[in-house]
Amino acid sequence: MTKLYLITGFLGAGKTTFLHQFVRLFPDRRTAIVVNEFGKQGVDGTLLEDLDIKMEEINNGSIFCACKIEQFEDALLRLQQENFDVIFVEASGLSDPTAVGTILRQRDKFPDLEYAGAICLVDGARFMTVYKTARVCRMQLAISDMIIINKCDIASREQLDEINTIIRAQKPNRPTFETTFGQIRPEWLTAMEEQPAEDPADGQIHTRDITLRKLLLHISGFSKKDLTSFLRMFAEETYRIKGFASTPEGRFVVDCVGPMVELREFENAPAGEENTLVVLFGNGLPAQRAIKEAVSWFPNAEVTIE
Repeated sequence: MTKLYLITGFLGAGKTTFLHQFVRLFPDRRTAIVVNEFGKQGVDGTLLEDLDIKMEEINNGSIFCACKIEQFEDALLRLQQENFDVIFVEASGLSDPTAVGTILRQRDKFPDLEYAGAICLVDGARFMTVYKTARVCRMQLAISDMIIINKCDIASREQLDEINTIIRAQKPNRPTFETTFGQIRPEWLTAMEEQPAEDPADGQIHTRDITLRKLLLHISGFSKKDLTSFLRMFAEETYRIKGFASTPEGRFVVDCVGPMVELREFENAPAGEENTLVVLFGNGLPAQRAIKEAVSWFPNAEVTIE
């Protein structure tokens, strides 16, 4: 049998960083990853390439949405045929994963898959904001078998206590841990496995959530300093900004979570994806207006909004 772990968490919770740590708990197993991103361009897949394990990427929508469910099932079928020991599924941060039971319970399709449970990553600094505004946060918690509160180094004790209170109310019998930089301890996985994974109810395969918005920014002519300033002008009006950018100072991964703007040096941007940023936002966030205003402040740069 092949064990399947589902990794969930809202945008920016640290799922990709966590996966780097989680995979190391299975050093002698044949492992594979299904990476799901909401935007057309896949960023997480590129950042996970250094793991050097089998990977399937599904972009431009949630794997639990009717528009992508066939691709997801096909990917699982291919991996099942290769007899991997463990499959990790990193769901999009905008996914409602409550249909996972409906999918995996198709024993005629997936006779050799054993659902090991869902691990939900929570952003210790931003959880209260997104929990109140994004329905999928509740759905991700609803099916979780272990909750890991990440980024505790930038959250106050009061924030963490409030998060723990909410989690205990929704998931009173499931292990919850606090961490930084996506780190996981082997004994946490043991604690999760001591309680069999909850059998997810038959959730409905849903259609696209029309409250969620995404767009692409094609950029050029920015210095690193100007690009940082440009992003700061509208990042707070978004859920997430991700992509790759080239400036005179070098190549960078752009990673913005709410108002936090980060550019990290990265030399291996895939061909055709450099200088393209995915912007994810929702109803009530004036992202498009803020972006257009920000563009006006940088007349020597070029920005195309798609």
